[in-house]
Amino acid sequence: MTDRGSLRSTLHQRGMRMTPQRQLVLDAVRELEHATPEQVCKRVQGTAATVNITTVYRALDLLEELGLVRHTHLGHGAPTYSVEEHEHVHLVCHRCDDIDEVPTELLGDLADRLDAARGFALDATHLALSGVCRKCREANPHVEERR
Repeated sequence: MTDRGSLRSTLHQRGMRMTPQRQLVLDAVRELEHATPEQVCKRVQGTAATVNITTVYRALDLLEELGLVRHTHLGHGAPTYSVEEHEHVHLVCHRCDDIDEVPTELLGDLADRLDAARGFALDATHLALSGVCRKCREANPHVEERR
């Protein structure tokens, strides 16, 4: 469900109106790939200067409820939004704040172990892992990280 007609149809089925603001917010998330509400707002205001952050938050909440976007917490601060089909695990360096991405399949063994041991179904598409990136580890190899 990625085009304007699908969004319009989904909203109409739920008794809601398609608004230009909702479409602009969805378009901004798609274009930015990962974006905080503030970044989405800035992008939307490039087209529609009167759209405020409250409207963006409401649109993001609705789009998430409709399954068109998802949010992930990549550290402290505002959540980051991406489109539903944009699936990967985020690796967040807590030293330099760099963010990398890896395929969700890398967590397959962990997901299987959690399911077997706890009956827990891991959603790796909605996940950020915190640690130290290679660059930071190479710059300071004597600092041990928690395991």
